[in-house]
Amino acid sequence: MNEKDLIRLWHEKRSQIIFAQIAPSLVLIALTVLAVRGEFADAPESAKYLAIGVAAVTGFLAIVSQYAAIREAVTIIGDLSAIKDLSMVGKTISRSRDFLSLMSIALVALGLAIFALVVWSVLG
Repeated sequence: MNEKDLIRLWHEKRSQIIFAQIAPSLVLIALTVLAVRGEFADAPESAKYLAIGVAAVTGFLAIVSQYAAIREAVTIIGDLSAIKDLSMVGKTISRSRDFLSLMSIALVALGLAIFALVVWSVLG
């Protein structure tokens, strides 16, 4: 593949990460509104566990999708690094490996933190 194709793939992976955040964000918005309004206080236990389960599954699927996109982006960096005479964009992307490693760690850590907050807000 040439540099232009690899950069296009890089942008597709970035878009995939962004789009993978939409559904969990909507779920979190809904759960936040319900929690702020106190709707979980009088809700049956089954509804509370359903809300937690939906948040868990939605978040898990988003993390898996984002992690896969990060893993694939790392391979794009490897391919870009093998090309001589990269453009500035290609050079910048090829130096992003450490950032992607940090992102994969942050992705899991923040996902767990948000899930803990969801459980806390739903179960009170």
